[in-house]
Amino acid sequence: MVVENKANILIVEDDLDVAEMLEAYFRVQGYQVSSVNWGEDGVKACRKNLPDLVILDIRLPDIDGFEVARRLRKNNRTAGIPIIFLTEKRTRADRLEGLGLGVDDYITKPFDIQELRLRVRNLLTRSDQRAIKNPVTGLPEDALVNERLEECLETAEGWVLLVISLENLDSFREQYGFVASDDVLRATSLMIHNAVRDLGGTSDFVGHINPTDFLVVTTSETLDAIGERVRKRLKQALEYFYPLKDRSLGGKMPSRLTLRMGLLSAQSGPFENVDVLKTQLLQQRVGKASD
Repeated sequence: MVVENKANILIVEDDLDVAEMLEAYFRVQGYQVSSVNWGEDGVKACRKNLPDLVILDIRLPDIDGFEVARRLRKNNRTAGIPIIFLTEKRTRADRLEGLGLGVDDYITKPFDIQELRLRVRNLLTRSDQRAIKNPVTGLPEDALVNERLEECLETAEGWVLLVISLENLDSFREQYGFVASDDVLRATSLMIHNAVRDLGGTSDFVGHINPTDFLVVTTSETLDAIGERVRKRLKQALEYFYPLKDRSLGGKMPSRLTLRMGLLSAQSGPFENVDVLKTQLLQQRVGKASD
């Protein structure tokens, strides 16, 4: 059966024949697949392009699979990636070590490819069904956000959506690294959360439409105050995310971190579904915090 949503699988396997076979097989099943042959490359690949699932060999030529799993679980960005150990090791101690690291499944060589396919499918299904929070900011995303927006559509009045978008974060990450970009996301989420806590109502909501687009569900009575607080605080903060040596360059630097905001109210509807609502909201983004 061909997969419809094309989940992204990363294979970390030093046996080139096995890696090539798995890559070809899962591509035929409809998945997006990539592979690396070294543990360090597996860690880097996960941090650069977050996969939906990792098939990980324990015996690797540099660091072993246990160390790869340990590093992935310690990093906020990669901590939630489902991992299947694929290995020749069969001892109880090996299984316990893998489970202790939070590995989701374990299959030994030689393996039944159909069994592996079913294990991959089941893990991805369970992962999709989770009410997910963003691993960096801890804010709700995906199912939880969709659930809150469904409530808005059912209410049909009294609500306003505010989108707050960080632009050029990918360029910032390429220049300064994942730790720095995660700090930007965490600081931004904290400023938004604090503004809603201080100025919003008890039913207000903060989450992610996607990793760089934040959503606030509020009312017309509190919208202006929340939006102005966030705009002022982030306008002041954006420059300080850069190293001191780069701050003086200001707008001369290409792809500078900027902010765009937009809003949508119940009166702008009706909206056919949540996807339409999110699409229209993102189309409302204008302006920059640095303007």
